[in-house]
Amino acid sequence: MLAKRKMQSKELAEILDITPANLSILKTGKAKGIRFDTLEAICKTLKCQPGDVLEYVEEET
Repeated sequence: MLAKRKMQSKELAEILDITPANLSILKTGKAKGIRFDTLEAICKTLKCQPGDVLEYVEEET
């Protein structure tokens, strides 16, 4: 979505008021969770739906 909106991660992090490192964790899928207000801010900024930025991947056991 960042590429579609021609926005850099650094710019999105500034808008969301989170560190670029935390945004990177979200982008790489290494985050254990995300706050709904953060997800809402991402979707509002990128003008998208949660399904556009989230993907369910079943954990291997």
